[in-house]
This record gives sequence, structure tokens and C-alpha cells, in this order.
Amino acid sequence: MNHIWKQIWTRGSTQTAILHGHSCCCVQRLVTDSASHFSRMISCSDIQLKKQIPKQRQRLKQDKAVSILQDPGVPVIGKLTREDLLEMLATSVVYQENPLIGINKPAGLPITGNGKEPSFTSLLPELQQRLHLSKELHIVKASNRDHSGLVLLSTCHQTTKYIENAFIQAGRRKEALTSYCAVTVGIPEPAEGEISVALTKQNIGEHELVVPVFHPTPGNIKRKEAKKAVTRYKVLDAANGCALVQLQPLTTFESVLQVHLTVKLSAVLGDHVYSSRLGKVLGIPFCLPVELAIPRIQVLDESLLRKLHFDQKQMWKMPLHLHLHKFSIPPFETKKLETLIVAAPPAYFLRTLDLLGLTVSEFPEANVKKRRK
Repeated sequence: MNHIWKQIWTRGSTQTAILHGHSCCCVQRLVTDSASHFSRMISCSDIQLKKQIPKQRQRLKQDKAVSILQDPGVPVIGKLTREDLLEMLATSVVYQENPLIGINKPAGLPITGNGKEPSFTSLLPELQQRLHLSKELHIVKASNRDHSGLVLLSTCHQTTKYIENAFIQAGRRKEALTSYCAVTVGIPEPAEGEISVALTKQNIGEHELVVPVFHPTPGNIKRKEAKKAVTRYKVLDAANGCALVQLQPLTTFESVLQVHLTVKLSAVLGDHVYSSRLGKVLGIPFCLPVELAIPRIQVLDESLLRKLHFDQKQMWKMPLHLHLHKFSIPPFETKKLETLIVAAPPAYFLRTLDLLGLTVSEFPEANVKKRRK
């Protein structure tokens, strides 16, 4: 994987020079900024959980002149043995109450695989044994390969079916049951609102990418040539041209969060696919035509690289700072309470916040809260 990113970075550098010389006159910032009735929006304190990251910040070295690659380090899934992965997952359980289990997955571990590399699914039988479970585990909801964060497992198919239906119904009511946190390069404006832009897939060069559709016709939607997509967001803190952002997708679509953020002239730190759609002229960000924005290693300003103690040649190692940190599960079966399952961001994510001067409230003491409907 690393040598592939190096090749992309080399090609991307050439393309960047070309794109910066291109005269782009159309900058579209079409969004629906409706911060009103931002129901169930989570406060800053919900993002951090003391119980799950005991003294993680204290473990970081006092010497700040090193990158996250050195302190605290970024796990490279491809270098871990199967035994290492099983141990990592077994010790990353953040919720366990029959029949549900919540695990804080590391970034880079695919949910399903091609048989040539370990995947979360392929590890389930052995994970079941590690957790001393008598029934088979299956996946209910999960963050994707490049995201860190929650994977919800179950040993009961009836419960799984109920939860899946609850998520569908919540989507129809525009109620968010899933919440992410992200570090962004660029600060979304206004600080809180909704991004309502349809999406579709398009072949661009050798890549199949998700692209925004700003003015879909009813026929486009009916023929499934585009899908309506909505993301709620809230800037929790901002500094040095970057932000800590809470994201709540109301629609399921591949890469919806990364693509919607580019519409807001922001990109997730470590996004080496869609960040190339943003350019700058005299320090002012703008959107490049998607046909010209071939995926490449993310390019950062020198000032930002210095704050992160990174060199542009190292950026291919920068992980995606997008973390699935919360599931809200409506009451089911005999449960009369809504269950909130949360997972703290990885240590390198927290270190990045420190380096960028981004702060949030301390974590609540409990990693699972329940409240009456």
C-alpha cells in the first residue's frame, strides 16, 4: 500500500502544478445551511470518554517536536499478525450487553475482504472464542475500512433485524442515530447546519469516485442516477485553519461525509482521495471541477505541516482523521431505554488535536449512557 501511495503522490505533485495554473472560474458552494432543529445534536463532551482512553493524553511525550507517526504512533494493519489483530479487537470492546457488542475498530481494517488479507468478518469466529460467546457473531453496523470507530455486533438475528429497521425509520424521520468526529483542513461555514447535496458515482480516469449532483431532476432520482443525501454538521472547535467537526449522516452513501465536506470547502485530514478537489487562489479556497481532481496524496500548506511536524513527502502516511464515535439505539425488545454506545478516538487523533490547538470538553465518566424516551 505504501509504495502505491508514493506513486500517487509523485503523479499528484505534477497534476497539482498543472491545476494551479488552470483558470477555474466556477466555484460552487451550494449547501443548505439550516441549523434550525438540529435535533439530538451531541455536545462536545459526548465525543470524549474518560473511561475508554484512561490517561491517553498523559501518556503522550512532553516533547511536542515529533509527529503522530513517532508519538503515539499509527497502527499499520498490514504489519500485524492475525493474533495481534484478534488481541487488539478483544481488548477494544467498549460495550457488551447480550445480545449486542460494541468494538472500537482501528482504521485500515476492512469489514469484508477478498480472502487475501484479514478482515473483520474473517476474524469473527476466533473473536467469538476470545470473548467466550456460545452463539455466532455477526455485524449489525460498522465503520468502513479507512475509518476508525465503532463496529456493532450481535448474536441475535431478530435483534439485528429490529435495529436495521430502526435505522431505516430514523432516516425517514431525518433523525440521526450515527455520529462521527473529524479533523478537517478548512473550517466549514456557517459553524452549524446541514449539507443537502445529491450524490452519484462517476468514472474519472482509472477511478470510480463519488461526485456531487447539485441540481438533480426528479427523473435523475427516480432512475437512481443520483441519490439525495443529507449530512448534519457542527464545528466543535477551530484553530489554525483547521476544525474538529461533528458529522451526522442522514443518508447512507459511500464516502458521503468526505464528499459533503468538500462542498463546504473543507477536507478531512488524511483524505487522499477527495481532498484534491479543493484548491486555493491567493489563500482563498475553491472547488476544482471533479473531472480534473484525480485522487492524490493530500497537500498541506507549509505552516500546517510544521504544526504537525510532517514533511509533504511523509503525507502518504497520514491516516484519515474520521472516527465513528457514537451509535444511538432506540429501545428494543424488553428495553425501555435508548442505548448510546460511544468509542473514543484513537490516540493519534487526540495528539493531532493537541498539535493543532483544538480542544473539547473532557470525557464523561461513563462510556455508555441510557436515557428515557
